[in-house]
Amino acid sequence: MTNPICPKTGTAMHRDVRPMTLTYKGKKITFDMPGWYCDQSDESIHTSKDMKVSDRMLNRLKARSEGLLEPEAIRRIRKKLHLTQKLAGRVVGGGPRAFQKYECGDLLPSRAISSALILLDHNPVALAVLKARHGNGGEPLPYSTTNQGNNQSAAF
Repeated sequence: MTNPICPKTGTAMHRDVRPMTLTYKGKKITFDMPGWYCDQSDESIHTSKDMKVSDRMLNRLKARSEGLLEPEAIRRIRKKLHLTQKLAGRVVGGGPRAFQKYECGDLLPSRAISSALILLDHNPVALAVLKARHGNGGEPLPYSTTNQGNNQSAAF
C-alpha cells in the first residue's frame, strides 16, 4: 500500500503508533493507537484493523465503568473451571463463540454472564448445576433440589 496523503497538508502520511485517550462516564483509558499519521497536522487515518484496537479498549473501559469482568478475568475463570470456550458459551450462556469474543475484548459480557462467572469463581462446585441443566444434547434438563431436612423439592 502506498502512503496516504494528508487531506490538510497534502504531504505523505506514515505508519505509526500514538497515544489515544478515550473517556467514558468520567473514566479514562490511554493506549497506543496504530494508524497513518501526518507529521505536519493532527490528521490520522485508521484501518478496520486499527479501529479494532480502539473498539477493544472502549469495551475494556465500559467494563470497568459498569463493573463487568474484563477479558483476562473471564479467561482466568473459564480456565479455572476447565471449560473450553465453546462449552462455556453453552453452559454459562452466550452461544458457541461468545467466550472467544469476551476474551479478546470484541464483546462485553452481559451483567448476567459477568455475575454468573463471579459466582462460579467463588464456588466452582456450582458449575455442576449448570452442566446438569445443559447435559442432554443441549436441551435443558429439569432441575430440582431436595431439601434434605424435610424432603421437600423445589423446582426452578
